[in-house]
Amino acid sequence: MHLSLAISLASAAVVFSIALVSFAYFKMFRWYRIPPCGWCRRSDDLELGPAQARVADGPETGLGKEKSSAARRFGWAEIESATGKFAPDAVVGEGGSSTVYLARLPNSSLAALKLHRPSERLHRAFRQELDVLLRLRHPHIVRLLGYCDDREEEGVLVFEYVPNGSLQERLHGDGEVLTWARRMAVAYQVAQALEYLHEGCDPQVVHGDVKAANVLLDGRMEAKLCDFGSARAGFSAAVAPPRSARAMMVGSLGYVDPHYLRSGMVSKKSDVYSFGVLLLELVTGAEAFDAGRELRLTAAMGPVLRDPEGRAAKAVDPRLGGDYDAGEAKAAVDVAALCVGDNPGLRPSMAEVVRMFRDKASSSIAAVASKSDGKSEL
Repeated sequence: MHLSLAISLASAAVVFSIALVSFAYFKMFRWYRIPPCGWCRRSDDLELGPAQARVADGPETGLGKEKSSAARRFGWAEIESATGKFAPDAVVGEGGSSTVYLARLPNSSLAALKLHRPSERLHRAFRQELDVLLRLRHPHIVRLLGYCDDREEEGVLVFEYVPNGSLQERLHGDGEVLTWARRMAVAYQVAQALEYLHEGCDPQVVHGDVKAANVLLDGRMEAKLCDFGSARAGFSAAVAPPRSARAMMVGSLGYVDPHYLRSGMVSKKSDVYSFGVLLLELVTGAEAFDAGRELRLTAAMGPVLRDPEGRAAKAVDPRLGGDYDAGEAKAAVDVAALCVGDNPGLRPSMAEVVRMFRDKASSSIAAVASKSDGKSEL
């Protein structure tokens, strides 16, 4: 009797030990496996803090009980249903290789659906963009909700809906003028997103097309970097694209790095250059390229970039009516001048840019952050 009891207790102990070891192994496996965004460097940035894990503000969208950070694979029938079978009146944007639809997901939430046009080349571009997006998770990068790859040469990417349009529209449109504090906060947020791509992802990512049209503004007027169609992963310094890809320029008119145009070499410093142009746009309110005069903003700003101390105030957007911080304006032009320097090796990293913003534009950034829980001013 006692022997049977002892054997039973010993068996139970063995089973419990096995279960405990299995549980520990499972937890270890989950800890070491690569998450959707790839391993990301921890940040001491108080602006991000614990919120670095927050993918986007607002409720979960269209993913049922799945975690909001996981991209879902949609079926083609679901995609057709979400867009009313690609109804023309659902189109909200078109590019050379894709069409963007406003979609309604099964739980009635809205999303932006990017349909790549059918071709073998564009399908490779879709796969490349999807591969990059699946690695990313940052509060200032537009969130990928899901994708559809059912069709052989068509691909669909489903993104969170960002309601306040693009920075291009807000900065250069006819609406209410963006305040100085909001402009500096947006610049800081884009800089954070680029720092994450360049230093916080494994492998590192070069965006390749930083511009005002690729910065969206959410319900709190915070920046979301989007459109990773030109992005490349795995760049440690500078890489020449394959011969077959060189015919297609990386970047946009006014923003593209002159060093890239001369050498064909793409690097993180190409993004830094484009960010510098974007920062000049935010300071001046002028577009990156003046089509009427066929003049790049960096060329027009040459005298100011050479003498920020004496000329920065004259370059600030006159629509602000003098309502801006003069010290921050000089600092912003200083940063922009460093970013658009001709020698890529002398340009700062995006981590250095973030630190400079934190030091020099902290008043505007803090002012905007303090209002983020209520209705943000423009």
